[in-house]
Amino acid sequence: MPHTLQIRSRPPTDTVPSTMVVITGTAQKSALDRGGLPPVEQVRPGTWSVPVPIPISPLRYVLVYALELAGGGIALVDAGWGTDDAWNALRDGLALLGSAVEDVRAIVATHVHPDHYGLADRVRRASGAWVGLHAADAALLGERHVHVDGLITSMGSLLEVSGVPDATLPDLSQASVQIRTLVSMAGPDVLLEHEQRIDLPGWDLRAIWTPGHSPGHVCLYSEERRLLFSGDHVLPRITPHISFHSQKVPNPLGDYLGSLERLRELEPDEVLPAHEYRFANLSARLTEIERHHAARLAAIEAAIAERPGSTAWELATSLEWSRPWEEVPVFTRRAANGETLAHLVLLERRGRVRHEPGTPARFYLVDTSPGALAAPGPRGFLAGAAVCPEPPGDSTTSACAPSAPAAPDRPGGTG
Repeated sequence: MPHTLQIRSRPPTDTVPSTMVVITGTAQKSALDRGGLPPVEQVRPGTWSVPVPIPISPLRYVLVYALELAGGGIALVDAGWGTDDAWNALRDGLALLGSAVEDVRAIVATHVHPDHYGLADRVRRASGAWVGLHAADAALLGERHVHVDGLITSMGSLLEVSGVPDATLPDLSQASVQIRTLVSMAGPDVLLEHEQRIDLPGWDLRAIWTPGHSPGHVCLYSEERRLLFSGDHVLPRITPHISFHSQKVPNPLGDYLGSLERLRELEPDEVLPAHEYRFANLSARLTEIERHHAARLAAIEAAIAERPGSTAWELATSLEWSRPWEEVPVFTRRAANGETLAHLVLLERRGRVRHEPGTPARFYLVDTSPGALAAPGPRGFLAGAAVCPEPPGDSTTSACAPSAPAAPDRPGGTG
């Protein structure tokens, strides 16, 4: 599910104020505040940000980064959505820095969502560039955008188990089918791995596997330049959508929080996200996001305590979001349900809640008082379903990777 059409949960009142984040992309922030597109900017010598518009999204644009390569040519971090408007914006933006699409030598995608990967194949066909994507996201391409009948069926089953009313099920099950024509389905040439050094002349970028927003999301870090390209993993103002999906990554929020901790080892001078604006003080932003999810988990526990036996859908409709539930569009209601499920799965993994299997499944708090019996039932929501195994803490590649398409023998990285 692309993250550009989802609802954003409102930060709780006890979250550390976002003023802890130092805004470095002041022109980008100004454009965001006035509802326009930011300018093409030279971020650092040899590093440019190019805004590329996103259709039907409050985010409005993705920031594509163009990196000048030693010996000539450029590399792109992400590519943009696969529309003519996005293509023209990318082409015109590259022209402002004296380059053209034909000069692109590599496209390194932070993840598979269409606002990041949608234009990758069109750029590749125009330039001969190689495309890099993490194997766990490459494994999703066929099911999400080609052989979608099974995915629609499994999504419908998940929504039924979540307690979505019968009258709402058809719309939610097929909520993202209409965007398939906007997404290129061509596979990558290079399957990225954790800690892989990306083969870009003049750059020391390494991939950092940060699953959560997608199973194969990666950030890119340059130690020499002290820059972090954070994709959607860490944004300066909003939190990325973390959803329990019918493709059954078993604990996406747990993966995401673990990935945040992985970034604490880094010391970038500046973070270059894919949306909103550049910022500094990564550590402070990581703390903000962790506190946000802790408060969200506590709110869900409180809601279950007040209404034992609630379904995921009932909990989602009762939580506070960025707008009243009645104003939330169909697609974003599905996203909100997925976010709620992701929090419930993590609470169950932590032994805080349990569910009674059924259609719908119902959630209860676990009695943690001394002498209480262990919670019965399966371990984890939808336990027993075919899932991609959880990524171990020191893994360098996703357990989903074996089902990824084979990559042609093209350049792109060193292990």
